[in-house]
Amino acid sequence: MKHLTHLATLCACLTSFPVSAHVQEVMNEPDSVYLFSYATVNDAGRSGLKLAWSTDEARWFSIGNGYGYVKCDYGAWGAEKRMFNPHLVRDEKGVWHCFWQLNESGKEWGHATSPDLMKWNPQTYYMQPAREGEQVPAVKRGSETRKKAVVEGVLEQGYMQKVAWEDVDRLLKFADYRACRDQLHNERTEQDAQRFAGLAPVSLQLTVRPEEAKPISDKLIGIFFEDINYGADGGLYAELVQNRDFEYSPKDNASQGFDSGYAWSVWENGQSAAVKVSTENPLHENNPHYVVLQAKPGMALRNPGFDGIMLKKGEKYDFSVFSRMPEGSKGGKVIVRLLDNEGKEVAKSSVRVAAGKWKKQSAVLTAQADVDAAVLSVEPEVTGELHLDMVSLFPQKTFKGRKNGLRADLAQTLADLYPRFVRFPGGCVAHGNGIDNIYRWKNSVGPLEARKPMGNLWGYHQTLGLGYFEYFQFCEDIGAEPLPVLAAGVPCQNSACIPGKPLSGGQQGGIPMEEMGAYVQDILDLIEYANGDPKKSKWAKMRAEAGHPEPFNLKYVGIGNEDLITPVFEERFEMIFKAVKEKYPEITVIGTVGPFYEGTDYETGWKFATRLNVPMVDEHYYNTPGWFINSQDYYDRYDRTKPKVYLGEYAAHLPGRPNNIETALAEALYLTSVERNGDIVSMTSYAPLLAKEGHTQWNPDLIYFNNREVKPTVGYYTQLLYGQNSGDSYLPADRKIDNPRQDVQKRIGTSVVRDSKTGDWIVKLVNLLPVPVKAKVEGLTPVENGKVVLQVLSGKPTDKNARPVKKEITMAELSQYEMPAYSLNVIRVKVAGTKK
Repeated sequence: MKHLTHLATLCACLTSFPVSAHVQEVMNEPDSVYLFSYATVNDAGRSGLKLAWSTDEARWFSIGNGYGYVKCDYGAWGAEKRMFNPHLVRDEKGVWHCFWQLNESGKEWGHATSPDLMKWNPQTYYMQPAREGEQVPAVKRGSETRKKAVVEGVLEQGYMQKVAWEDVDRLLKFADYRACRDQLHNERTEQDAQRFAGLAPVSLQLTVRPEEAKPISDKLIGIFFEDINYGADGGLYAELVQNRDFEYSPKDNASQGFDSGYAWSVWENGQSAAVKVSTENPLHENNPHYVVLQAKPGMALRNPGFDGIMLKKGEKYDFSVFSRMPEGSKGGKVIVRLLDNEGKEVAKSSVRVAAGKWKKQSAVLTAQADVDAAVLSVEPEVTGELHLDMVSLFPQKTFKGRKNGLRADLAQTLADLYPRFVRFPGGCVAHGNGIDNIYRWKNSVGPLEARKPMGNLWGYHQTLGLGYFEYFQFCEDIGAEPLPVLAAGVPCQNSACIPGKPLSGGQQGGIPMEEMGAYVQDILDLIEYANGDPKKSKWAKMRAEAGHPEPFNLKYVGIGNEDLITPVFEERFEMIFKAVKEKYPEITVIGTVGPFYEGTDYETGWKFATRLNVPMVDEHYYNTPGWFINSQDYYDRYDRTKPKVYLGEYAAHLPGRPNNIETALAEALYLTSVERNGDIVSMTSYAPLLAKEGHTQWNPDLIYFNNREVKPTVGYYTQLLYGQNSGDSYLPADRKIDNPRQDVQKRIGTSVVRDSKTGDWIVKLVNLLPVPVKAKVEGLTPVENGKVVLQVLSGKPTDKNARPVKKEITMAELSQYEMPAYSLNVIRVKVAGTKK
């Protein structure tokens, strides 16, 4: 599927943008010129293939001001994705081939083809010389010698060849198009004083046509939870002990330097020492590490939790531990205390340990004071060798009071969004950093001590205490559809290379085909776990044993996340898709079309999904506010006969990555167009969702938090106002704006929907202008004894603390309503006698 900027918009842009002189028609152009292809050395080719042209091989002109026409997509971000010595070859059919070295060795190569050097087909990677059975490009690299050229004052090395002037002219015009588009996409409110100097208040007449209402998705607003930024352990998952299972590992690649004893210490006589960890005869094979104490009175095993353990006075906390002592030991009491930052006791209880097999002990502690950063202290009164594992502390006040539950305030903040679905357990987390790091759902269910923890590709640890059962339970608790995402048989496209193993980066060849049958069965087993009959299904029985005999009514399964659309991916995805479709035709499978709104994976992914008739695809894009402002017709141009869309990850990004009024209103403006296209766009979710202060790998996020506070952003309130005011039918409306300027009209967003459950009409008006907009809304028949509820989110563009203001207005006021500058206005015309 192609998305081309409208010609009229481009022409208008070109008339105002200072582009090169070649935009003027030149009558005396050369028949042919030299084309120079190269990659910049200072960034190891990470910026991709560069091009320049010359008539005489002496004076060179950059094409596209350093634009990378194709970039290497092999390996991890940052350290990898490099392009060495790119070499362009044109075959006898006129197809361009780009060959490049993946690294300094010269043995691993990349290859991609293009009809015009602007649109590129999927990349392939191979060894040189080729390994037995390995496919290599049919076209060979050229034998030309690398040459030097000075481009933009810098001496570069690359390859030269003679081409027709029309080839270069086409590239130059493409560069002008991109420059024009970039100017639109980089529009920011800080330019508004100049852009809208002297702009008078604008008038909008909105005439709604309710008789032409069309159905739209009733699941348009949801949430996407990924364990990034300590979103799970230390975040939404309410466990207060860090590294409770002693399974932290250097393989977690944490910057803190994790090992199995991390966050633990042994205290005696006021001195601390490292803990001793063993793996002999563990509690469970999936949980092989445990701590060994040479216990005696006066000793303490301590854990500070995640940035301290926050306690609330009067609240109760459930402590539990698995313990054992050698056969013949007497056993006895172990004191459990919670200490404040001065070492003062604020809670105390005890458990009894015994000789023999592993046994679980539990106790309840009641906090006697508020403490921001308490420490758990486990103090044996017995003497002898003592083994401990799964040392846990949970607040009793979890969300909905669930055991092994969620942090109540964070979970409630999510529930307040009224999400219609929850995508989990992640995007990149789901398919992992390499095949061995793919998230396996079966490792996340069952007793906590039997779950198999793993490293998180964001650079920390996952206990999987927050596992698939807990995700399903949370969805049920908040009335949201569960949407699990599973790897499509390939790991993250950004997986790092394995040292010493050639071509081990990126998709790593995918799960071997001889193992794919078992992997497909795992996915089928998940559907059985969620929906099956416990009397007939092993996996449904496991769900029932966890406390939920009723099915979770799973309807959606996501397969893949931002994957490179390669033959490796396609073969495995198709295998999974057909198996699910055959056994569970009622399940909607959601495919993937890459990480961007354009480009190779987007275009190839759409073609592939259309060929397979995948019912829905997952699109992702993070763009500037200017992109969202100038792309409001994005989905108006979609073919309604092709797969539906789940906009699974999106956000407006500014330099410095703030979450403020400007980004929140850009998203709100775009969502008016998404509602208009709610017949093709079925679901949307902002990303990322959660971020713990001091532990962020990505900004901006929707909700920031620390141990004491939850801090929703301005963007959160955009999602909340849309989520709490969704509809299931869209009411077209005629818009008349008294200012003909396109940049004015694009900054006024309107959407009218109806909620069939309540009968309410909901009007959303967005003003991203620096002046008020006088809105006259007509066509909504007044309802006797009804009321109109207005919520306004507004502020200066840089405001990071704006919150919605709510009040009631009359129908008369609605017909002459003035939108404040920089505001989102949600007007709910409530029908008498209905519930909101």
